[in-house]
Amino acid sequence: MTAEPEIVELTDEFYQDPHAVYRVLRRTGPIHRIRLDGVLCWMVVDQEVAKQAFVEPNISKKIGSPEGQAVLAKNGGVDQFNGAITDNMLFSDPPQHTRLRRLVTKAFAGRAIRDLGPRITTIADDLLDEMSTRETVDLLDSYAFPLPIAVICELLGVPEDDKDAFRSWTAVVVNDSAPIEERTSAGISFFTYLNELIAVRTDNPGDDLLSELIVAKDDDDRLDQQELISMLLLLLAAGHETTVNLIGNAVLELLRDPEAAERLRVNPEAIPAYVEEILRYQGPVHLATARFTTAPITLGGRYIDAGEFIMISLGAVNRDPRRFSEPERIDAGRADNRHLAFGHGLHYCLGAALARMEATIALSRLLARIPEMSLNAAESELIWRKSLLIRGLATLPVRLRPTGSAATRDEDDRQLSLV
Repeated sequence: MTAEPEIVELTDEFYQDPHAVYRVLRRTGPIHRIRLDGVLCWMVVDQEVAKQAFVEPNISKKIGSPEGQAVLAKNGGVDQFNGAITDNMLFSDPPQHTRLRRLVTKAFAGRAIRDLGPRITTIADDLLDEMSTRETVDLLDSYAFPLPIAVICELLGVPEDDKDAFRSWTAVVVNDSAPIEERTSAGISFFTYLNELIAVRTDNPGDDLLSELIVAKDDDDRLDQQELISMLLLLLAAGHETTVNLIGNAVLELLRDPEAAERLRVNPEAIPAYVEEILRYQGPVHLATARFTTAPITLGGRYIDAGEFIMISLGAVNRDPRRFSEPERIDAGRADNRHLAFGHGLHYCLGAALARMEATIALSRLLARIPEMSLNAAESELIWRKSLLIRGLATLPVRLRPTGSAATRDEDDRQLSLV
């Protein structure tokens, strides 16, 4: 009889340096029984086993279903899901996933995505114009956070007069530290606005992604209203958070290595490869979204019963030493960088190309416009968010120009004249 696996209890310190934990776990096996934040699950830390888990037919993504909710309750999870969130391809299995992905893929292959590059550049430059008047900023708050929201406005064809309100609602909706009353109120306003915008675009289609989602069809099949709303919420939650922290994590590593930043500044053609390496080394998605077993399986040499959570640590598998040479080192010239930052198999991220485009443009414009930025905090002061899903900093304090520069002295003189 196989002995029950030891349960590894992970504390809050795990979030600040998960890779130290992963190095230990990988030495003793590819999959482990974990309890984190009261939730009991199996955590995959090996890339080959992760690939198996991504395509295993007896592992389901339907966390919003009665079966998924039962697994959630059994293993200590809290129900944070509803139909508006889970009625999309991320939380579905075939054949429903196949149907939704076929419809949505048509829209993501359209002009709204393909022609977005120049607008992202303009948005980035506008944000940098505002930043350049200041000496220090939180780069997440001033640049990495507003850029993806502005891009989503463009994608959905939000009219210019509505953009300020749209950005204010979405900023609260995606802020998991905001009071629940504020998030609820913003969510209602956002949900109401999306319904109104869908009605407008149904009658008057434009060149935006929302219009393409509305008209997308496969024979006579189309997305219904609930599916449209859920897809837009997925775009906001997945497309915004991941891009914010991809940009933030990339900038952090450049601040830690000014020579690498300078090489990219003078050779911006190398930025896409650098973004790819950041996706592997410090990707914005920490653990892939929850899955559960619908029947007994064997994974990584472990027997796992039905009704168990499976969590795939992208942070761990993308530093698997059996897959990558010197995985704990950033190597922008890495020849074979087949990471799993965007998943694997039928749930591979549909917005991967857009995320890469946004991050590449964001870095290239930042390096070109603010070449002497530096970290404005000690390493010990950097706090990583306590999140199972997102790997990102709470803040990223940056000095935009060196202390003692002419611009800094002018600002100091101005402040003194006011005393």
